Amino acid sequence: MTNRREFMVQITLASGMLASTTTWAQGAMLVETDAQAAALGYKADATKTDAKKYPTYKAGQLCNNCALFTGKATDAAGGCPLFAGKQVAGKGWCSAYAKKA
Repeated sequence: MTNRREFMVQITLASGMLASTTTWAQGAMLVETDAQAAALGYKADATKTDAKKYPTYKAGQLCNNCALFTGKATDAAGGCPLFAGKQVAGKGWCSAYAKKA
């Protein structure tokens, strides 16, 4: 009886740890007011990018087709090494955009 009870407790704890690790690994969404995001002109919606302020911006440039985006091209959000621990919007843009090969 004790072995079964210990097993159930261990499974419950392990499941909780796995769930919290997965959530942490994904990270919170990057907000445009974040200091690094603001410095790079990040917009969660690329169509709201100020083309006069960022003349390198061209329609169709999105985080999900940037070489730095670590998610799949179809993902709504994914990681970016410029914003460690944060997720960027797949439809977003920043001035560090580099077309994926």
